[in-house]
Amino acid sequence: MPTALSQGAEEYLSWLAVERGRSPSTISAYRRDLAAYEALLATRGRDPCNAGSDDVEAHVAALRRARRSPASVARALSAVRGLHRFLFDEGLGSFDPADDMDAVRLPVRLPKALTEDEVSRLLDVPSGNGPLARRDRALLELLYGTGARVSEIVGLDLADLALDEGLVRVYGKGSKERLVPIGSGAAVALEQWLGPLGRPLLAPKRWRRRGDAEALLLNARGGRLSRQGAFAIIRHHAHTAGIGPISPHVLRHSCATHMLARGADIRVVQELLGHASIATTQIYTKVSPEHLRSAYLAAHPRAHPRPRTSAPTER
Repeated sequence: MPTALSQGAEEYLSWLAVERGRSPSTISAYRRDLAAYEALLATRGRDPCNAGSDDVEAHVAALRRARRSPASVARALSAVRGLHRFLFDEGLGSFDPADDMDAVRLPVRLPKALTEDEVSRLLDVPSGNGPLARRDRALLELLYGTGARVSEIVGLDLADLALDEGLVRVYGKGSKERLVPIGSGAAVALEQWLGPLGRPLLAPKRWRRRGDAEALLLNARGGRLSRQGAFAIIRHHAHTAGIGPISPHVLRHSCATHMLARGADIRVVQELLGHASIATTQIYTKVSPEHLRSAYLAAHPRAHPRPRTSAPTER
């Protein structure tokens, strides 16, 4: 059962869900963060409506003492800052105690991406004509071919596919809809999966849950493939390919990295991935030193040393 929060915090979470369209997973994460914050406030005899800057600072310090990762601290502080800003705007707090606090700085990390050869090896792993092999090929090809998030892929329904037009309708964060092209590899894999020897063999005579009958990808028991199930499939095939443990998100990173390396416009990649800000997409432009060197040698007019001419002999 969800942790009960103060009335102001509950109203804030409802506002995030209804007005801002935040996903259930985001709301759950914010609820946990705010529950920890309110627990600290209770030990200090306060609540969010009368908290001060020292309370917010004490909460951040406690998170750091607990050795929470910088990303976790940043998210927790974001939840607290959002709550106080909401309370102030709604007239439930006399001032915003987190207004002057700086956001937690996170180290810039380059997304991990596979090489094109590694992707090819991974996509070649699921072999055979059984329904599970066909499903796994469709899953891998969709993840790499569309660059979509794993939650977006497992959430696809049959009605979201338009194979004749080479498109799939994807619902991203905040239920934002976008149309994404399907490459030939993904199209072939999907046709095989949807054929008589694929999905129909996993479909049960009676669907256990509402909505499973419309699901594009099914698990071995005939239900909608879950996010956790997709993770397990990716890990298994990556191990078989000799790549090591990876997450489905690595295929999303690889899609973006490979497209930009081959000259795709960054705005196109932004639209493909469903990034709200192009700044998120720009991180994929931070290429490897090897690619940087090869591009430099190919393009810079002074990159290659010129043959030395012997100095004129004095007479």
